[in-house]
Amino acid sequence: MLAIGEYHTLKIDRDTEPGLFLKDDEGNEVLLPNKYKPETFEIGDEITVFVYLDHEERPVATTLKPFVKLDEFGLLKCVEVSEIGAFMDWGLEKHLFVPFKEQAVKMRQGERYLIFCYLDELTERLAGSSKLDAFLDNSELTIKPFEEVELIIANPTELGWNVIVNEIHKGLLYKDEVFQKLHVGDRLNGYVKKTRPDGKIDITLQRPGYRSIEPNAQELLNLIEIKGGFLALTDKSSPTEIEKEVQMSKKSFKRALGNLYKQRKVDIKDNGIYLKKGE
Repeated sequence: MLAIGEYHTLKIDRDTEPGLFLKDDEGNEVLLPNKYKPETFEIGDEITVFVYLDHEERPVATTLKPFVKLDEFGLLKCVEVSEIGAFMDWGLEKHLFVPFKEQAVKMRQGERYLIFCYLDELTERLAGSSKLDAFLDNSELTIKPFEEVELIIANPTELGWNVIVNEIHKGLLYKDEVFQKLHVGDRLNGYVKKTRPDGKIDITLQRPGYRSIEPNAQELLNLIEIKGGFLALTDKSSPTEIEKEVQMSKKSFKRALGNLYKQRKVDIKDNGIYLKKGE
């Protein structure tokens, strides 16, 4: 049987009344309904399809691309709530089911939720869960400090934001290090600031320590150029002013400014920063 919840590249085996039957090298086959048939094809052609269960719980192929596949996280809209759970729009005709027991909070129609797509071993059906911690593991970390990682914003906390790191681990992004608007489900790159003995991971959106000097300096230089060669900030400006103007902490700003000054890219005067002539 072809694995459901995954993409497969299969050969067209035969054309029948309900659609094309596709087959892999091991002889497993699945139906691609007529509505997904390519306009032109020949028997033996290869086609990439997504396999899932249709309304009658039979494996079926589609050329539609779901918003999330097996063992992935995705931000999905709840389109229906019934007596047994919620149903999410994941880009396919049959909605993805999220049982009540897999809801971190009670889902409401029209709202969006970050979910994990998993295979229910008892029913062998694809399902979703918003209880994300159950699908994250920090017991053996696959990352190290200062490494660039892929992040998914999971949920806000009193300290900042819980984030999913490389779709494997759970990390924390502290709010006093965030200088941009974030939303649940956002995908962006960040850096491992620190790993702790208990497996917890501190994340930052800026390259940690002195590794952040060069990119921040370039970003600051670009902003000064956009502003016409003058920026009304100095190393004595308040953290609030700096964050509002350049989306950096005061510490990062001072490092970046010092870097530009050492490179003789800017002059620092009492009223602000001036781009050096000829730069």
